[in-house]
Amino acid sequence: MRWWLEPVAGEIVWCHFPDNIQPKPKARPALILSCLESDDGNFFANVAYGTSKKVDRLYKGEFLIAKHQNPVAYDVAGLSYDTKFDLGNAIELPFNDRYFAVPPHAPFGHTPKMGILHPSMVKAASAAFKAIRAK
Repeated sequence: MRWWLEPVAGEIVWCHFPDNIQPKPKARPALILSCLESDDGNFFANVAYGTSKKVDRLYKGEFLIAKHQNPVAYDVAGLSYDTKFDLGNAIELPFNDRYFAVPPHAPFGHTPKMGILHPSMVKAASAAFKAIRAK
């Protein structure tokens, strides 16, 4: 099993987001929310689910990176489609090749990193986070 180097909060990565702890075969973008290092030097990433489906409607805890709304944020995110991230659907995963893969266009070489969350999106992400905390 290959363990990737330390991810950074705010990176957008290519992830086999799990369903009942089994990685799904289809990889998708995920947003790194935080990272922890284990005693053995491996990394675990808390990631939020990303999807390009139903982007015309945002639910509690979601925010959207859309090409027509913010082309700079879209470009630096490394996305191929308008994508929403669900901060209410986040999970901590081992940062290894069971759950993370190199994206098809590999903009950062042989790493799962696709791009980063542009500073202009921090307000939207923060609002989404606050929405799930205000239960």
